[in-house]
Amino acid sequence: MTIADLWHILRKHMTTVVLVFVTVFAAVAVVTFVMPPKYTATAELFATYTSQSDSQDTSSDMNSGASYLSTQIKTYPSLVKTQAILKPVIRDLGLDMTVDDLADEVTATNPTNAFMVDISVENGDAAQSAAIANSVAENLLEQISSSLYSSSGTGSSPIKLSVVQKAQTPTSPSSPKIPLYLAVGFVLAVILAVVAALLKDILNTKVDSVEDVKGITDTSSLGSVPRSESFSDEAPSVVSHPNSMEAEEFRRIRSNISFLSPNATERGHLLVITSTEPSEGKTTVSVNTAAAIAEDGKTVLLIDADLRHPSVAHRLKIEGHVGLSHILSGQATPRDVVQPYWKPNLHILPAGKRPANASILLNSDIMRELLEQALKQYDYVVIDTAPMTVANDATIFGRVADGVILVVGRGVADKKDLKTMVDSLKTAEVPVFGFILNFANPKKIHSSNYYYYYSENPRRSRRQSKGKHL
Repeated sequence: MTIADLWHILRKHMTTVVLVFVTVFAAVAVVTFVMPPKYTATAELFATYTSQSDSQDTSSDMNSGASYLSTQIKTYPSLVKTQAILKPVIRDLGLDMTVDDLADEVTATNPTNAFMVDISVENGDAAQSAAIANSVAENLLEQISSSLYSSSGTGSSPIKLSVVQKAQTPTSPSSPKIPLYLAVGFVLAVILAVVAALLKDILNTKVDSVEDVKGITDTSSLGSVPRSESFSDEAPSVVSHPNSMEAEEFRRIRSNISFLSPNATERGHLLVITSTEPSEGKTTVSVNTAAAIAEDGKTVLLIDADLRHPSVAHRLKIEGHVGLSHILSGQATPRDVVQPYWKPNLHILPAGKRPANASILLNSDIMRELLEQALKQYDYVVIDTAPMTVANDATIFGRVADGVILVVGRGVADKKDLKTMVDSLKTAEVPVFGFILNFANPKKIHSSNYYYYYSENPRRSRRQSKGKHL
């Protein structure tokens, strides 16, 4: 994953990123500011070694003593947390706690290469932390300097501890360290926000944006169509709502398609429109695209080649009982079943009845002859074909058209299925001319101000565009 990929994921899931960041950082801040303050006081002791021999100290004795002292002093941090040291502290100071509770507050360290013992106490009371640290130091000193190294309990110890720095009452709390905690909280919030965005992107198996489709198909977007109630009308948007955002988006798609089409003069352009799965809106896109092209004055033939689930006739509320299947089975001619719609230059060829051998009919010589004849008579022939997960008809037509146009339904198309479909098209050497993202988020569409620009009542239309569309 590149930095650009990560940035795209963060932008796509910006709401999640902001929500997780604010939640985590706020939680850390609340815990930091409600945490009771703790005060740390430290007492320092210095250890010396005295030979028990009556003879004068030699260099060898001094080296031996230093080695013995360095070995012993390393055990004192553990010794400090024992009952022998802490129980007298509790008794002397009248503390209402157990030895284990006090041991949690006491920390003893032996600095490297030094005959020092530092005793630190962290307590909620500043004065008490200093009193405990000094009491622990005195009790350790007493234990080491008297009975600990004498088997009979009498006599002097070869090791002597001296308090060189008494614990002073701290003037400011040592915990919580607000700047440090907030800095850690900020870093933690950033990390968790990024992780949350990555997990959401990984767990989200559905296509969610134009960038998702671009990353999978490695092709360009021809347009983004929002979900709208206007598509439930019988007529295409350029017919029923010519000034709408949806109509303008299909005009944009029309323009982009014109750039893809070669400048041929002897034959028309064949547009094969398909999708990965059903319910992605390919028929709605096919109908509206054909109408938008016809609006521009081009002659257009829209063919419903989805013989397994014909829907163009139902979508446009025209006669659809006789159509393509009758032509391919020799029961009718194009002149018998092709119907004009809206404008003289827009013709519709319905699918007709559902045949049992749809693949055979669509891959027949009659179908190829029909397309060849249609491309001579029309500027554009638009084929609405079956989804790729249902049938492979799009590949057959794509070979004739030298490519296909994908309709990808946001929240409907599965990323894995889309990737599989694109790979199968590459294997069949059928390129993808481009894709149209259907059910797109209107907030991310460049044409979100079309209502304002084209409406006769801009203020009212702007309010409608904000509330009506998803």
